[in-house]
Amino acid sequence: MAVGVGKISAGLSPGLVPAINTEKPLNGYAYSVLFAGSNTCGHGYFAVIRSVTGRLRHCLKPFNPPFTMTRPEILAPAGQEASFLAALAAGADAIYCGLKHFSARAEADNFSLSRLAALRQLAGEQNVRVYVALNTLIKPQELDKAGRLLDRLQRFVQPDAVIFSDPGLVDIARQAGLECELHLSTLGALTSRTGQRRLADMGVSRAVLPRELDIDEIRKTADKSPLQLEVFVHGALCYGVSGRCWWSSYLGGKSGLRGRCVQPCRRSYDYKGQRGNYFSCLDLELDVLVKTLLTVPNLSAWKIEGRKKGAHYVFYTTTAYRLLRDNPDDADTKKEAQGLLEQALGRKSTHYNFLPQRPFVPLSPAREPGSGRHLGVVKGSRSKSYINPAIQLLPGDLVRVGQEGETGHKLIKIKKTVPGKGRFDLPGSCRPGLPAFLIDRQETELTGLIQDLESKIIDPEIRPGASRFIYQLPAPLKKKSARALNLEVFRFAPRKKGPLGIHLSLDPQRGVISGPLRDNWYFLPPVIWPREEEEWQEIITGLQKKGARNFVLGSVWQVDMFKTPEKLNLWAGPYANIANPAALKILQELGFKGAVLSPELSREDFMQMAHKACIQVGIVIKGLWPVSISRTFAAEARPFLPFISPKKETFWAAKRDANIYIYPNWEINLTEFESDLRRAGFSLLLHLKEPLPRKITLKDRPGLWNWEQGLV
Repeated sequence: MAVGVGKISAGLSPGLVPAINTEKPLNGYAYSVLFAGSNTCGHGYFAVIRSVTGRLRHCLKPFNPPFTMTRPEILAPAGQEASFLAALAAGADAIYCGLKHFSARAEADNFSLSRLAALRQLAGEQNVRVYVALNTLIKPQELDKAGRLLDRLQRFVQPDAVIFSDPGLVDIARQAGLECELHLSTLGALTSRTGQRRLADMGVSRAVLPRELDIDEIRKTADKSPLQLEVFVHGALCYGVSGRCWWSSYLGGKSGLRGRCVQPCRRSYDYKGQRGNYFSCLDLELDVLVKTLLTVPNLSAWKIEGRKKGAHYVFYTTTAYRLLRDNPDDADTKKEAQGLLEQALGRKSTHYNFLPQRPFVPLSPAREPGSGRHLGVVKGSRSKSYINPAIQLLPGDLVRVGQEGETGHKLIKIKKTVPGKGRFDLPGSCRPGLPAFLIDRQETELTGLIQDLESKIIDPEIRPGASRFIYQLPAPLKKKSARALNLEVFRFAPRKKGPLGIHLSLDPQRGVISGPLRDNWYFLPPVIWPREEEEWQEIITGLQKKGARNFVLGSVWQVDMFKTPEKLNLWAGPYANIANPAALKILQELGFKGAVLSPELSREDFMQMAHKACIQVGIVIKGLWPVSISRTFAAEARPFLPFISPKKETFWAAKRDANIYIYPNWEINLTEFESDLRRAGFSLLLHLKEPLPRKITLKDRPGLWNWEQGLV
């Protein structure tokens, strides 16, 4: 059997229309691969296949949505060429992918400009949009490089949109003459309605919402939005809120905000003597629940996560969600789609917070954290190891033994069929007890379709040439502060004279009023959820009425909570991930007076920023820094107790309003460089005074983070 995408006019058009072999079951699967497409006028959709007894048949399912429904695009991931072509084959409306640089999935294969130009042309012929992700934090010395990439991308690929997270990219794109849409990545941390107007004014057309929102919060965020909005419907869940996790960077400089995450949340930790995966989330899978999204206004796309996944996953998930969108009330279609998702080779799944009346904690400490279909564990000895796979393995299957990123893991390509529960002898040496996962499957039918599409790719005649782009820096701040302010920042307001830094809270027992309000600095949280938005607005407005004027924002987009920012002393806080002069320029345009720079940066980066800054800059010079901020916590654990990593590092959790903060037991400490920082022009030096739980002992470590080793 072959599968594919085709249009309906009078019957099925030639081209990619498959020949259906109704006598052949599909590789023993309970559900077959689908064949989806649209009619020429865009009003009807069809699906080929329903597999009940392993036999295949095709059916036409017209899509006639009620007028109250929106029709979001199905946005598929592609980290390699086969996945890109699988997305086309499955009938995706849009595909998002990354280049070799500035991609938040640096471990994916990603694409060269010349190859992406060819794939972009093929996608355009099928009316499929292509979005390119340049969604990493940009270091100060990378502005020219980022601009040159945008310049060449515009000239040779002409994508439909660029996905970004660093606010500085907006100004780089202006200068580079980028003509496509700009979409704010979920790493850009737009977590509520606040900030949408500012983004629209900046020329941003779409924003990706965080995975943590429930359906009511999505509706609230989308109501009267000036932006198109995009939501995740399927894929891996990070423990930390996107854009609010520094765990990997804190342990070794490999930043998740730069696509280099080593996934410390997927490791096992010891808690009260029990080893478990306390921070490793299950996958997100909304499946039939996506029907409720069809009535949400301004919701433009259903996004499938998975740029590190193979063609099998992309084809199955894309097809399943296309069926669910186009036939929301058809019971048979729902069953087909769920069958496809079961075979997509992901982790065990959850709907997470999507149903507010029935939220689900996506953590199961006893479950294996690896991605893919769990096959079992390695048996035998190191020299004669084997597995008894839970399901049948087929030629071309890709099996991973061990956890991705951990010592001893390996990838094995299956050469011949292995029956379910049969014995498969592992090549080489494998440690008994390691888990094994099926992570990709290459059906003959899908491979044939990909090869057919591949034969239609035409390499562009013009090769991408060099770019001469040079970023024009904003004029540096002429009059810098004569004296740097050492500011202690407290979680609980002490009874002492100011100026003080005070973390604001919704908890009425947390006394935030201390000393002259005009002298104190008030810190907003790194994440404000839609359900809390009005309460936070009341607190901010009330403080201003009482004379407060110094506010440090947890997100750039929180500036929308201040009607007259020019009359206040607004700073972007350290959680806002400000790392380059272009981002400072955007802050200046938004009315900020200063920014506390991202604590991830190196000494060289910090000094460059101070020299080139167009507004005042600050730094976290000492204190406990949360390595991750989340909206969930394992039911089997409690806050303020230690979690011990395999490398004997200690972490602990604290609940702050609606968020969970994960802290290490060692501080940032750059105090020995204070005189250098003052001379460089830093005007605000933050000392974070987090209360330490009784069960936690601080470890004596250098606390330099990436100051010397640099940010990868």
